[in-house]
Amino acid sequence: MRAVRLHGIRDLRFETIPDPVPAPDEVVLAVKAVGVCGSDLHHYLEGSIGAIQSEAPFVLGHEFAAEVLEGGDLPAGTLVAVDPNRSCGSCEWCRDGHTNLCPDVRFTGVPPYPGALSEYVAARPQELVPLPEGFDAATGALLEPLGVAIHALDLARLKPLASVAVVGLGAIGALVLQVARMCGAGRIVAVDPLSYRRQLASELGADAVAADAAGVLDVTDGRGVDVVLEATNSPDGPQHAAEAVRVGGRLVLVGIPTGNRFAFDAALVRRKGLTIKMSRRMRHVYPRAVQMVQAGKVRFDPVVTHRFDLAGTPEAFALQADYLDGVVKSVIQPGGPA
Repeated sequence: MRAVRLHGIRDLRFETIPDPVPAPDEVVLAVKAVGVCGSDLHHYLEGSIGAIQSEAPFVLGHEFAAEVLEGGDLPAGTLVAVDPNRSCGSCEWCRDGHTNLCPDVRFTGVPPYPGALSEYVAARPQELVPLPEGFDAATGALLEPLGVAIHALDLARLKPLASVAVVGLGAIGALVLQVARMCGAGRIVAVDPLSYRRQLASELGADAVAADAAGVLDVTDGRGVDVVLEATNSPDGPQHAAEAVRVGGRLVLVGIPTGNRFAFDAALVRRKGLTIKMSRRMRHVYPRAVQMVQAGKVRFDPVVTHRFDLAGTPEAFALQADYLDGVVKSVIQPGGPA
């Protein structure tokens, strides 16, 4: 089959590799759409995320939708989203419902478990989410990042009409903004240094936009907002979030920083008495994600700015890594539109 494999920093190659051999409890899927995620870009630009080193050559891609080819209870041709998180199901954290924190997780597209930037993959039936009529493959692929946004808002515990800032307006931030509004947020301030992303935030319903944390303080008369959701790749993002939140406020950190480190001004976060939550992936949220899209509460079209075939994957990654051509989210379509 055809696939794209990462051979080193900024070195993606369109190649032919063996077809997947499904385990007895797996079904074979034809991949139809794969979203380029910020975590994929860390492997592309840095060769790792924290202690997880990218093995070369390696197939990335964990936000994806596919068509059932054979095996399992779903009819051939069924379009499905695929949950990339294969938790162990038996550890303390899985038993407590925190499958996203499973230490023994097998996560598709994170080394050593190959991802979906290929023509075919194998997955277990319990990882498949049949898509309702009217959903296309790109919509199915974006259910995964939408799930990340839903989990972040679960952690935020918004009170009705609480003021919110979303710091970082890539795809995750754009989805967080929309979910925050649906969760009852009052005034939402969207923060990003890139003007085209601030424009997108305005189109998606932000009440105000700012280039930095100082802008949040300006529009709140120096108070700051009740809750900040940080979704940047910057080591400075959490500090900016802490500057933007009010005394006694709440931070939810969703982004993964370049270089695997970030720092706070200790006096700032201590004197403000902040509650800080770290958000990792998501729990069991696919049903809610599907319902949100069906109800028209979340818009994907403005977020998906670029589409490529599988051979165009290297171009898609370079575009997104370098913030070119107004990119927010790129979707790869190995089998063409579906």
